[in-house]
Amino acid sequence: MRSWLDVVSLGWLRFDRTTIRHVLYGIIAGLTLSITSTSFALEYQKRKKEHIARQYKPRPIELRSDEIIKGVTGLIGNTPLVRINSLSDALGVEILGKAEFLNPGGSVKDRVALKIIDDAEKQGLLHPHTGSRIFEGTVGSTAIIMPDDVAEEKVKTLLALGAQVERVRPASIVDKKQNLAKQRAMSFGVEDSLSDHAANPRSHLLPTPSSTKPRGFFADQFENRSNFEAHFEGTGPEIWRQTNGRVSAFVSGAGTGGTVAGIGQFLKSMDEDVRIVLADPEGSGLYNKVKHGVMFDRREAEGTKRRHQVDTVVEGIGINRLTKNMELALPILSDAFRITDAEAVSMSRYLVEHDGLFLGSSSACNLVACVKLVKKMAWRDGQSVVTILCDSGNRHYSKFWNDDYLQRAGTPIDMHIIEDLLSP
Repeated sequence: MRSWLDVVSLGWLRFDRTTIRHVLYGIIAGLTLSITSTSFALEYQKRKKEHIARQYKPRPIELRSDEIIKGVTGLIGNTPLVRINSLSDALGVEILGKAEFLNPGGSVKDRVALKIIDDAEKQGLLHPHTGSRIFEGTVGSTAIIMPDDVAEEKVKTLLALGAQVERVRPASIVDKKQNLAKQRAMSFGVEDSLSDHAANPRSHLLPTPSSTKPRGFFADQFENRSNFEAHFEGTGPEIWRQTNGRVSAFVSGAGTGGTVAGIGQFLKSMDEDVRIVLADPEGSGLYNKVKHGVMFDRREAEGTKRRHQVDTVVEGIGINRLTKNMELALPILSDAFRITDAEAVSMSRYLVEHDGLFLGSSSACNLVACVKLVKKMAWRDGQSVVTILCDSGNRHYSKFWNDDYLQRAGTPIDMHIIEDLLSP
């Protein structure tokens, strides 16, 4: 009697012992190759992480009693990287915030302002002690010309520091004719002494009779490469050093785009596996640019907006045009998250109660995006997610931290939104 292994019949197909043996050998060989390749991949990842770890030895906290900082600019940068305990413990990862609100000017923009001025002086575009004036316009923390509906605390801070602030009606940043900061810079110092200046093609150098005479300088932080370099040369290396090279993801909002581009490009240059992720508020077009390649948001459609610029209570991030600095970030962005006003408000209240952190709107927006990223990636094994704590709540009393204002704007104040987001 022939064994069932001798001939197997399946309909019109017939398999003899030799064929079955070859099939079994093929299956075994395939499984072996699969297991071997997986082992090689895991071993490669392990050795890569060990190599990165060997580059940076853990550093003890150093108290330097003999170090004297030269002036207020010496206080800019080298900010602490703080663990957000409540979020980290709830998610099983390390949520780390770069405490940029501890800069002397109270925000991440201190780095950018210092870099822009230093570079301008090196290039001969600005000369100290000549009565020259720097012009910039934004709703963030670098402004001299500001919309008249921006948080009042920002205006008062600039006035207290000696700046002249011009309040104007909000205008779309897409309309270059509305760039009043550039117009004011062009007219400063040349109105009475030089009339033939209209043909000058250089946006940062405004014509004056002499390089030592007062001149207007348009900082142009949205397009100025110094913005990007401040973070590529400063903030990024600081984060890499403070984490000992262990960064799974970096999350940041974008206004000018300099922060996410500069830090993101540096981290990618150190480890190509780092995920660079955008946090984008309501009304901004950057989320759709990253996800769908189109700069548009339905909240910005004609007839649907409460105000003329990005429609959100979050200040300092979000934009509806592509800046030169933001263009440097697009190739490295792996994901983006849309953050609602309600989510940002909820996060800010949650952090005050659970961590004692009093943060501004963009910081809260960044941290919501961190939570969403961790949830999406299903991370629970101690991965490190770094973000920027742009400024504190001290600049947001009249709007983001004003419950009456939020109620009039139709923005709920509900801490359960974040509690639900954190739940397993």
